[in-house]
Amino acid sequence: MIFFWQGLTIGLVSVAPIGLQNLFVINTALTQPRLKVYLTALIVILFDISLAVGCFFGMGALIASSKTAELVILLAGSLLVTWIGIGLLRAKGSMSLSESVDVPLPKVIATACLVTWFNPQALIDGAVMLGAFKASLPPGQDMSFILGVAAASALWFLAISTIILLFSAKITDATLRKINVICGTVVIFYGLKLGYHFVKLLGE
Repeated sequence: MIFFWQGLTIGLVSVAPIGLQNLFVINTALTQPRLKVYLTALIVILFDISLAVGCFFGMGALIASSKTAELVILLAGSLLVTWIGIGLLRAKGSMSLSESVDVPLPKVIATACLVTWFNPQALIDGAVMLGAFKASLPPGQDMSFILGVAAASALWFLAISTIILLFSAKITDATLRKINVICGTVVIFYGLKLGYHFVKLLGE
C-alpha cells in the first residue's frame, strides 16, 4: 500500500503545477456549464493516465534491459525532477484565460489530446520521471505505484474542476503560486530520493 501512496503523491505533485492541461480545465470550469466541465475533466483524465502508463511501462522496459540504462535513467531522473522542483519554487503562477474553451465535444477531445500527448515537455518529463521511479521500485510493486499515479490524475482534475466551479471568484494568482511552492518542495524531495537510489545502485 505504501507504493500506491507514493504513486499518488508523485502523481499529484506532477499534475498539480499549472500547465497546459490545468489551464484548459480551469478555463472550462470558469466559462462552461457544469456538465461540460466534468466531461472535459474526464477526457483530460483519460489522456493523462494513458500518458503516465505509456511513460511508466515504456521506459521501464528499457531500464530493465541493463544496469547501465537503469543508472542513466536514475541519474537523469534525479537531476530533472530536482530541476523541475526548483522551477516550481521560482514560478509565479498565472490565471491566464486567453484560451477559448467554448468548443464542441470532438474539439474538446482533440484539444485534451494535444495538451497531453503532443506536449514535448510532458512526454520527456513523464518518461524520465516515471521511468526513474520504476527503476527504484521493488519487484511486484509496479501496479500499486501506477494505480496511485492514475488515482492522482482523477482526483486532481475532478477536484480542481469542482473547486473552480464553487469558488471561481476567489481563485487568484496567489493561490496558484502556493500550489507551485508546495509541489516544488515535494518534487525536490523525490528528486533527491532518486539520487539516493542512483548512488546506492552505483555502489553495488
